[in-house]
Amino acid sequence: MGARGVGPRRVTVLAGLGWMFDAMDVGLLSFVMVVLAREWGLTQGEVGLAISAGLLGMFVGAAVSGELADRYGRKTILIATMLVYSIATGLTALVWGFGALLVLRFVTGLGLGGELPVASTLVAEVAPARSRGRMIVLLESFWAYGWILAAVIGYLVIPELGWRIAFIIGALPALYTLVLRRSLPESPRYLLRRGCPEEAREAAAGLGVEEVREAGSWVERPAAGVGLKALWSGRFARRTAMLWVLWFGMVFSYYGIFTWLPQILATEAGYGLARSFGFVLLITLAQVPGYFSAAYLVEKWGRKATLVVYLLGSAAVALLFGLRGLGAEASAAELLLWGSLVSFFNLGAWGVLYSYTPELYPTRARGSGAGWAAGVGRLGGVAGPYLVGAMLGGWGLGPGAVFTVFATVLFVISLDVLLLGEETKGRALEDISEPEQRPAAVSG
Repeated sequence: MGARGVGPRRVTVLAGLGWMFDAMDVGLLSFVMVVLAREWGLTQGEVGLAISAGLLGMFVGAAVSGELADRYGRKTILIATMLVYSIATGLTALVWGFGALLVLRFVTGLGLGGELPVASTLVAEVAPARSRGRMIVLLESFWAYGWILAAVIGYLVIPELGWRIAFIIGALPALYTLVLRRSLPESPRYLLRRGCPEEAREAAAGLGVEEVREAGSWVERPAAGVGLKALWSGRFARRTAMLWVLWFGMVFSYYGIFTWLPQILATEAGYGLARSFGFVLLITLAQVPGYFSAAYLVEKWGRKATLVVYLLGSAAVALLFGLRGLGAEASAAELLLWGSLVSFFNLGAWGVLYSYTPELYPTRARGSGAGWAAGVGRLGGVAGPYLVGAMLGGWGLGPGAVFTVFATVLFVISLDVLLLGEETKGRALEDISEPEQRPAAVSG
């Protein structure tokens, strides 16, 4: 299969590098829009619309790619989505006006949104049960490295060489698909479900799994995925409700905060272009310990408890960042302190979220379930940046009011997890998602 000798850890790294490039692309736009707003004379509302266009594409991409991954395979769709966003980003370097920018950011979003749930599903299906949560949090930690790369490009490249060069750099991940095509294995669980036991054994052997026991319920028919209706039926309904609310709130707050942060610091807080980009770079660095602390706690405390703690922490520090860090009398030290804590808690929560989501659905529905949850979340991403633009622009409100909204949303979704979530720590995927079946054990 072209990917022998690739263990679960290496799969995590291979998928993680793709995740990193995804984050770099998302992050680049937040820095580019600061420059474009001045160069093209855009209003705050138009800046929010440009950010939301990409997130609308991510909604469509996430929902569609999940079902496609259940039908055609995790590896195939992962590579296809990366090609889509890389090529579209490169073409964005040629845009001549605001309308063309909106169209290309929507197309870019199709690939960006499609890659993430597929990558997390693949890693979840090859990771051992005892370390599955930690490995997916570590997969998500590559998001921080992508944002750090974007911040470095924003700080060093954009002021000197311009925003078009930044988009050309964003097209380079297309070359990485050659590595994935050669090195990344397909999920043995997916292959079993598709009715390909021999291919599943070969994939499992390449991953270092000693035994694959066939189960008739997995190999009777080719994989066809499940429809949206199935995600809201029976035992899935409560899980789907919890995840959709959670994802909407997470994406609403994250993209509302971080895609606007360079613009808020440069204009609302008055720090100027270069200094604002430098602050964002330092704040972004705090994402890394956020991920690693969550990776440790997710196997010690469990998914639910860790997620609730990090969401509550995110809510508290988002409020303090808006009122203290971005206040009229705030010092640079206060801005960096509260901004870094927002990065720490918010991205730690993201790591747990990506670990938790694919565990709540069986193999036949895992791509669809994760994809639809992420897709609904992207609707929150459309609303968040647009709302910030409206609050700062037409409504005349300041950063304190903006971050109070985000703190409230984060508090609400922490209650959603607390009341509706269930614990999945240390349990085999089949024991969590299909308690009435005991299908093939392919890892852990």
